[in-house]
Amino acid sequence: MNSRRNFLKTSGIGIAGLALSSYTSKFTFQPLAETGFVSHRPEVAKRNFVSKSVEDTIARVKKDIADPELAWLFENCFPNTLDTTVTYTETAGKPDTFVITGDIHAMWLRDSSAQVWPYVQLTAHDEPLRKLVAGVINRQVKCILLDPYANAFLDGDEVSEWKSDITEMKPGIHERKWEIDSLCYPIRLAHGYWKTTGDTSVFDSRWNEAMELVYNTFKTQQRKENQGPYSFKRTTSWQTDTVPGNGMGNPIRPVGLICSIFRPSDDATIFPFLVPSNYFAVVSLRQLSEISEKVTGNTSLATRCKNLADEVEQALKKHAIADHLNYGKVIAFETDGFGNRLWMDDSNVPSLLALPYLGCIGVNNPLYKNTRKFVLSKDNPWYFEGKAASGIGSPHTLQDKIWPMTIIMQALTSTSASEIEQCLAMLKATHAGKGVMHESFDKDDPAKYTRSWFAWVNTLFGELILKIHKEHPELLK
Repeated sequence: MNSRRNFLKTSGIGIAGLALSSYTSKFTFQPLAETGFVSHRPEVAKRNFVSKSVEDTIARVKKDIADPELAWLFENCFPNTLDTTVTYTETAGKPDTFVITGDIHAMWLRDSSAQVWPYVQLTAHDEPLRKLVAGVINRQVKCILLDPYANAFLDGDEVSEWKSDITEMKPGIHERKWEIDSLCYPIRLAHGYWKTTGDTSVFDSRWNEAMELVYNTFKTQQRKENQGPYSFKRTTSWQTDTVPGNGMGNPIRPVGLICSIFRPSDDATIFPFLVPSNYFAVVSLRQLSEISEKVTGNTSLATRCKNLADEVEQALKKHAIADHLNYGKVIAFETDGFGNRLWMDDSNVPSLLALPYLGCIGVNNPLYKNTRKFVLSKDNPWYFEGKAASGIGSPHTLQDKIWPMTIIMQALTSTSASEIEQCLAMLKATHAGKGVMHESFDKDDPAKYTRSWFAWVNTLFGELILKIHKEHPELLK
């Protein structure tokens, strides 16, 4: 089993246990004498990458966490990406880092960016870690130049299990699902890296070439003149794994928004204007404009990115916001330019819930507050309440499955200490005794979960603990 869709089928205890055994066989668990819990990290010699800054951070934060189980979860999760998923090399004297998502041996542009994001803050004074993150940026440039419409890539001579998809597959591509956020995340990572380290070495001619491709892809997928070159079909029994409209998606009216044929969950959109991803594109285009103006000197690209960001932002105001039956002005999840809107939120990021986390809107903005009330309610068809927890799930994992990622995101975007504390309690209660986060779990029985090795959500949990340690240390004491 090496595809995301196949891992949907691991929701039973037996199969999930099999998946976990393949993960744990790589590691030797060692008791933590001071807590009685067992470390789920590999032995030092078997870790893919060791960072002194990360280890120092773990030790510093752990001593301030009074709950031994929560401290154990933090120690297991925060370094999981470095411990298990990164491969660092140097190509032609430049850092090159391949990052697998976990139990799937492929690199998603989204996941790889998010997996290393919490480490960026430590790169200014950790040269090996800085080079590792620079290597991720360099590898992502290579991926974008191979195909800006692909979402996931392979390393070396591996052959994708999706090679028979009816789309323009090339060697080196794992999956070719067009998702706006796949091109936003590398910009976010590079911008954050530059602001933290001051290093501009990643912004070379190939970066500039890739970013021109990003801009042109966004413009093409506004579909003002025609539908563009991208189409996708797959022979499958999963409706959300292929695309209607002969692979082009459902109809849209060109209004300035950008089409995303797939969601961050890798599920096909219903209305191709995926609203959270368009908000993310606005932020990313402005970050790219800043880099182009201040670093690469590509003033033409800087101006074009700023103008496109302004256009998309205005289109969002006009087409993505409407009166909800129960919540007033609310941001819709998807729209089509004809006035149709989809009222829901999904669990992956970008999502409506995660908009402040990505810098798209303020947490105290009344529009976001209304939207947040909606997505964290039973009026969101993918919000579930059960014996174990409450939170947002996804069509990707079907009914009654809650994603820990959404509980983490609820805490990351909360202004309430009691809500954050409640989220921590749910996360602590739903890891099924494994000491790591999962993709999803059954709302009534956390032992029924999907994906036992999902590095992004582990690192994101570590990011949450760091934020709480800085802003609400009393919650850890």
